[in-house]
Amino acid sequence: LCNMLSMGGSLATMTLLGKLVDAIPGLADELVMEHGEFPVERLYSSPTAAEMLSGHFREKLCPLFLSTLDNAQTKELQFNCLGLLRQLLKYDLFVSVIMNKSVLVENAESFLLSRDEILQVASSHCITAVLVHCPAKHAVAFIHADIPGIEAVVRSLQGSLQMTNTELHKQGLLLFAEILTRQPEEIRLFTSSAMCRDASRALQEAVSSPVVDVAVEALRAISAFLRKDHQSSLPVQYRALRALLEAMLNRCMEFSQTPLSKRPLGHACSRNSEKATLRKGKFLLSTLEGFRNACRLAVEFQGEPSAQENPFTAPSAEKEDTLEAFSEFLLSACDSQCIPMMMRYSEEATHPSLMEVFLSILHSLFVIVPHMKVKFSRKLADSSFIRLTLELKARFCSGQSHASLNQVCSSFLYYLCLSLLSAPKKTEPPSQEELSAVSEFLQHGLPQICSRTPESLAFLSDSQYVEVAARQRQYCILLLFYLAHIHEDRFVPEAELSVAMQSFLLSLQDQGECPPPVVCKASVYLLAMCQDKDSALGEVVINAIRKFLEGISDLHLIYTHHPLLLRFFLVYPGLMSRFGHRVLELWFSWEECNYENLDDNSSPGCTILPANLAALPVDTARKVLIVLRTFIRENEDLEVGGLIRGHFLLILQRLLVEYGAPTSGASGNLPLLLNLLSLVQLRSEPEQELDSMAMKLLHQVSKLCGKCSPADVDILQPSFNFLYWSLHRTTPSSQKRAAAVLLSSTALVELLEKMLALTWTEVHQTLSVELSQVLRALSFPKKKSALLSAAILRFLRTALQQRFSSALVALVPSGGQLPSTPEDTVLAPLGTSQVLSLLIGLQNLLVQPWNRFLLFTLLDAGENSFLRPEILRLMTVFVQYRSSNILSPEEVGVILQGAALADLSTLPNDTLRALHGFFLQVQSVGLLTDHNTIQTLQASLESLCSGTIPARRPLQDM
Repeated sequence: LCNMLSMGGSLATMTLLGKLVDAIPGLADELVMEHGEFPVERLYSSPTAAEMLSGHFREKLCPLFLSTLDNAQTKELQFNCLGLLRQLLKYDLFVSVIMNKSVLVENAESFLLSRDEILQVASSHCITAVLVHCPAKHAVAFIHADIPGIEAVVRSLQGSLQMTNTELHKQGLLLFAEILTRQPEEIRLFTSSAMCRDASRALQEAVSSPVVDVAVEALRAISAFLRKDHQSSLPVQYRALRALLEAMLNRCMEFSQTPLSKRPLGHACSRNSEKATLRKGKFLLSTLEGFRNACRLAVEFQGEPSAQENPFTAPSAEKEDTLEAFSEFLLSACDSQCIPMMMRYSEEATHPSLMEVFLSILHSLFVIVPHMKVKFSRKLADSSFIRLTLELKARFCSGQSHASLNQVCSSFLYYLCLSLLSAPKKTEPPSQEELSAVSEFLQHGLPQICSRTPESLAFLSDSQYVEVAARQRQYCILLLFYLAHIHEDRFVPEAELSVAMQSFLLSLQDQGECPPPVVCKASVYLLAMCQDKDSALGEVVINAIRKFLEGISDLHLIYTHHPLLLRFFLVYPGLMSRFGHRVLELWFSWEECNYENLDDNSSPGCTILPANLAALPVDTARKVLIVLRTFIRENEDLEVGGLIRGHFLLILQRLLVEYGAPTSGASGNLPLLLNLLSLVQLRSEPEQELDSMAMKLLHQVSKLCGKCSPADVDILQPSFNFLYWSLHRTTPSSQKRAAAVLLSSTALVELLEKMLALTWTEVHQTLSVELSQVLRALSFPKKKSALLSAAILRFLRTALQQRFSSALVALVPSGGQLPSTPEDTVLAPLGTSQVLSLLIGLQNLLVQPWNRFLLFTLLDAGENSFLRPEILRLMTVFVQYRSSNILSPEEVGVILQGAALADLSTLPNDTLRALHGFFLQVQSVGLLTDHNTIQTLQASLESLCSGTIPARRPLQDM
């Protein structure tokens, strides 16, 4: 028998031996004692022979065999006994007989605690065979007898992992997994948290094994280990559990990224690839099952205050050793590892069992980390999980197939929808009563949705009478489409969706039903989003929408913030006349909230951006502005100017803060905004006082103009229109205030001067101005006419800069008198007397304390700002006529010191000539007292002006 290789070859001998055993009562005992276990093991390897020999074994052979096992001293005899025992334990009839004795339990412990690997493996096989074969009946016997004793098992497992025998690793893990699985929940296996931590570390080492089969057995053991009764010893070892899960996930990621070995192309290669994919799927499934059990553990511990607080943790322990930290780790690990691994694998294959475990993990995370569920839900929706789950249900759950997967998918979608609805991003959250109604139809409708998108659209379009259950299912489909669309997952064709939505609304109207506000909100939003790709809605549909909306207490209950929804309400007269003003109020109130959110979340990496019109794409903004303009023109009885002006003020302020010039970024829609703003101003009541909002807008628009160049016509034209209408349609007192605001903007005035200079030669109509009238107004100013005097001075300054040459303005002397003297010819159209009158008028203005303050504020406005030819010439006149009440000797000294310190080589010739003239005039009247300043300035001027100043002063200065 020992020399035969198979049962077939030894059949005749085995038959003879069986007959001999039956005929001779002592032969079986002789075979065991004299010839060892191997022939008997071969005898019992046949199920038929084993059944025939069961009676003999029970009555005679069992006591002798167990006695031999108990008293065996040599390794060979012990191993042979364990071999026969393993063969016997394959059959129910022998397991019951052997387990009635205590020898097996006692010897199994001694073999496990031995240092012999072969005996440890054989003993593990035998114990595993008993536990697998009859767990309910025999597991308690092992546990109560402390066989093998969990401490001994853990120590044995730790020791075996240091060896190189991978079969020993696998059998040890298999035994540990069976003990963990079969352990009754009412009997605690780990009596101390330290032992639990040691077991966790042993499993962590095992799952990190490079041998895949060992890692697979470790995953099974980890799944069994993550049970509440195994982890209930306080303090709960959350950090050790986290380390174990991290090792498990890292090993799975490493295995899932292992490239396939290169093989020849063909069917063999395809089969190998399929096998590798299947093996990866099984490994991933085992990993996710372990992670799911960890999530279940976290949920169960939420009801245990002692497990949450970990009261026996040392005060100095890190905050990581808490249920809250462990729960947040589970969410983070799922986000960073489980989901990416699952998505990568789903590109190769999709298995219902794997997806069921995966979605059950996502479902449990809503409960595990409630304070993070909103953020988690939004990320899932943004990552197209609504579409993924619907496709999964349509593929595997139609009819009655995969009922458990359908239930998991429906539960996941239920929690996802409620979470997204309870904290929406672009709309008001529904009331608790509305959420309860939504919860009810989601619970009833979601399990019934197992169809693909075209079938769902057809069901939504059903024009026949719709029963209550079918209507709830329609509500569910509509809500899923809405939530997916609002999170940029547009998997539903918009043209077909628009048609289905219209049929759905008309069906509601025909049956006299009024949809819940949430359903109404979803319907209006989806129709608004689909308008770009569909023709205009018919009047019947618009009337149905209007009827539904009129049944809602306030429009904010169905408003979703989006420019296309604003356009939707303003483009249809039936909706615009009834709801246009309220929609605009909601639009701008949401815009203001977005500005506040931007201010509150200005940290680096913040993703909240202002959803204002200036930040929209140009084509979208243009559509919104067009419908706004139509709305304003056609609804003169509605007051929306305040809403629009206030919002545009915020936009202008932010643009001026964020961008140095309007053309430097993000201003493509600015001309459209300014056009609408000027239209609003045109619509305002005439002869109306300018309020604070209007004055602020004047200031911001003038400031914006000052940042433009004459080439920015698209911005300047609507801006000037707004400024003009602001001045033209208000009261005289407001005109003065408005003019003061505009004239105070130096940048705006300088821009106007530049633009006038550019247009002198392009204008074909001229205006005649009598200089004597202008000078009279300046010389004899009326009370409270400072603005007029300032405007006259600006006008004269520009005229002098242009040398009185203009195609737009003709400056003529009074009465058309011609110049009578050569001096008058040089000064034309001013006469000598008029020049003196101008000087006197300027002096009269400057002697006033307030005007002197303005003059020297101008002088101090910037470094060497007085080094301008017109200012130097004016001060030269003051010095010449000894006007110390205007320009004191101390102030002259300050001017000269500043000139001495300046880099005169950078000044233009005109300025150098004016400075030289001023210096000579000061020198001639004896006001020079600081000799160092005199010498420095004189040397600089002589070296620079030797070739630029003519020997004889021309007559044209004043």
